Amino acid sequence: MRLVRRQFLQAAAGAALSAPFAAAASAQAYPSRPVRMIVPVGAGGANDTATRLVAQKLSESLRQPFYVENIVGAGGNIGMAQAMKAAPDGYTMLSVAPSFVINPTLNPKTPFDPLKDFAPVTLMGATPTVVVAHESVGARTIKELIALLKANPGKLSYSSAGTGTPAHLAGELFKAAYGVDIIHVPFTGGGPAMNSTVGGHTPISFPALSTAAPSILGGKVRGLAVMSPKRSSTLPDVPTMVESGLGDQQADVFVGILMPAGAPRPVIDLIHEEIVKALALPDVKEKLATLGFDPIGNSPDAFGAWIKAEVAKWAKVMRDANIKLP
Repeated sequence: MRLVRRQFLQAAAGAALSAPFAAAASAQAYPSRPVRMIVPVGAGGANDTATRLVAQKLSESLRQPFYVENIVGAGGNIGMAQAMKAAPDGYTMLSVAPSFVINPTLNPKTPFDPLKDFAPVTLMGATPTVVVAHESVGARTIKELIALLKANPGKLSYSSAGTGTPAHLAGELFKAAYGVDIIHVPFTGGGPAMNSTVGGHTPISFPALSTAAPSILGGKVRGLAVMSPKRSSTLPDVPTMVESGLGDQQADVFVGILMPAGAPRPVIDLIHEEIVKALALPDVKEKLATLGFDPIGNSPDAFGAWIKAEVAKWAKVMRDANIKLP
């Protein structure tokens, strides 16, 4: 099977790929040397951990090192820009999170175009946003929360990890969808934001499931709804917005893999195939679950369409709410 794949890549490179890659591929099949996976955030977070998990499986299946390089700064823009400028030969990949689809609208100085400068490989996994409230709010369902907010415009607040973060935008999406007035209070990270809600200081929040689950399961806050198409196995008792009769307002924190634009399609397809295999492994599924991620592994074309839709959705939220970097 390995030999057949190598022969396929060599033939495709000679027949259809760009001249630079064809010249390289004619000598040896991909991968013939280590592959760099850029993660534009610090080590230890959920996206970094998920990427390292898959990198290990790619190293094992393709018999070359796939190594993670954390390049941080400017809200992820420095690492993403470096990946964009890398040679489109399949030996540099980029692991992305929501900042990839948010930053171009949030920051006019963002040095890349998410729709033109990268070739999608796959959406590896996603974790939903959870609408949570402190017990003092009094709402036991998401409909009760909306009714309470409408009856008390501008009197309650919600926390987020900072301006333009997924929790902030999820809160603004919620406000616009249901016509409520709730005050945004930014913090310097997801932990402090969640702690403020647990303490009742900013009694509402829209964190990722991985951030919210310990406090919900520990009875410190109430999980009122998940902003996703289906319930989470981690929080099976928390309904979706649709189940609550409120329409499909979706907000996900995700991890996806891309390559620089112009990367050879046979290489993209090979990496997609191998990632899908890795996501199906029991140990990978178990570890992703601990991070709050549901494995996805959609096709490169489907991931590209998803990116386009996400960019448009969050751009509208930011324009309508006049969200800009301070």
